[in-house]
Amino acid sequence: MGIRAIDLFCGAGGSSTGAQNAGAEIVAGFDMWAPAVRVYRENFPAAKKVYDRDIRELSPAEVRSEIGDIDLLLASPECTNHSVAKGALERDEESRFTAFQVLRFAEEFRPEWIVVENVVEMQAWSRHGELVDKLSDLGYHLQSATFNAQEFSVPQSRKRLFLLCSLSTKPEIKSPEAEEYRPVSSILDTSGRYNLSPLRTPRRAKATIERAERAIAALGATQSFLIVYYGTDGSGGWQRIDKPLRTITTLDRFAYVVPSTDGHMMRMLQPEELKLAMGYDKQFKLDLPNMPRRDKIKLMGNGVCPPVMKYIVSFLTKERCPTTSN
Repeated sequence: MGIRAIDLFCGAGGSSTGAQNAGAEIVAGFDMWAPAVRVYRENFPAAKKVYDRDIRELSPAEVRSEIGDIDLLLASPECTNHSVAKGALERDEESRFTAFQVLRFAEEFRPEWIVVENVVEMQAWSRHGELVDKLSDLGYHLQSATFNAQEFSVPQSRKRLFLLCSLSTKPEIKSPEAEEYRPVSSILDTSGRYNLSPLRTPRRAKATIERAERAIAALGATQSFLIVYYGTDGSGGWQRIDKPLRTITTLDRFAYVVPSTDGHMMRMLQPEELKLAMGYDKQFKLDLPNMPRRDKIKLMGNGVCPPVMKYIVSFLTKERCPTTSN
């Protein structure tokens, strides 16, 4: 018997991609951001429905009448107001409370499994314990797990919290034993498709040049590297390309710097490269006509790495769902 799944707060469809690669049938996605809905519909044409309204305005009972019963509920509630990336800015409690929409759908659908994904800081939220308790009251056995995407052959270091829920048995999932991590160099396009510009120009910010200079001092003048073009990351503002990429955010953050006979040249990492760094395959359709670059980057920065979700769904459903290749 197949596994029917829905994806709340689906974004571009990272969780759905992972679940589908684990053998699940994606029945419906839910997101109120138009670019996310557009990309999701393009990549999951077989889904019975893609809901493009505020999930708080939807009746789970009406949704169930439209799409039928499900076995698996995936959810990635709003994370910005949990994340340390927001700094000292005031948190929006109403936005964080969207996580409780999972309960409304769980009560109506009673799926065998639920997977809730978010930033690890969600555990420090004052109502996180309440969410866990209410899921437990519905009869679910729960496990909280923190996974780093680089452990799943994703060329990115990205830690996320996953709350695994099962009606039958308590999940006891462990991280895979990764023998080695995929470097960011594996997804860099070196074909010359993307134009480079000189690193050192009068208009370039002083901080940008300083980050590059630190990298050159450490690696030598003949090695390529990445710099954090916007913002800081507490690690000197640069990284080697033989390591996984640091966490992708919703901003156009990373620049690729290469040596040349005319001095160091640079360009920003492109959405298609970020897509691969998230663990999507090349066939995933992100480069849609007239879609702004900033929207593509935001979709990736807000997303779930498909290989991680594939691993989780395969673990939960291993007795019922034959795993397909990624």
